[in-house]
Amino acid sequence: MYAYIDGRLVFKCPTYVVLEAGGIGYQINISLNTYSKLPSEERCKLYVWQHVKEDAHTLYGFIEEGEKRLFLHLISVSGIGPGTGRMILSSITPEEIQTAIVKGDLPLIQRIKGIGPKSAQRIILELQDKLKKEGLESLTALPQYNSARDEALSALVMLGFGKNQAEKALDNILKKQAGTITVEDLIKGALKAL
Repeated sequence: MYAYIDGRLVFKCPTYVVLEAGGIGYQINISLNTYSKLPSEERCKLYVWQHVKEDAHTLYGFIEEGEKRLFLHLISVSGIGPGTGRMILSSITPEEIQTAIVKGDLPLIQRIKGIGPKSAQRIILELQDKLKKEGLESLTALPQYNSARDEALSALVMLGFGKNQAEKALDNILKKQAGTITVEDLIKGALKAL
């Protein structure tokens, strides 16, 4: 899986770009939001997600990490594929989409081409709590970790452990530890305890 591609912008149009990196030209599908924020200079960095199907491997690119995370949330909804996810991000800004979902603004979501009443309800139903928990700032900014504990907690939650359970394990390790401890040691210790 690719995280991002940083290279020379060879071609751009409202639906895709060609980014050359390491002598390879990558055709990457983009939203209008990304297109409007693309730099005018040759060098460009896009956060990417690869969609693998039987007959194609397709790259989707995003100018910001937050837009990519929102896209991944959208396509996790039943009935919303990558094409529809890109259409949603092309219709209104990621911030407006996120706010509409959190506030349950059904009419705004229904105005997006290809989204009917049932799909709009499903998007709100499946994503509202997730986006509320993450907060409005979290998708539009890169995650910030204030301490080794926060970073270790985030890693453990991403590995599938419950947040409360992981917090207890980390707190126990920190109580026993005198001095500083690395994120790696915290995670290893917590994995032994969980």
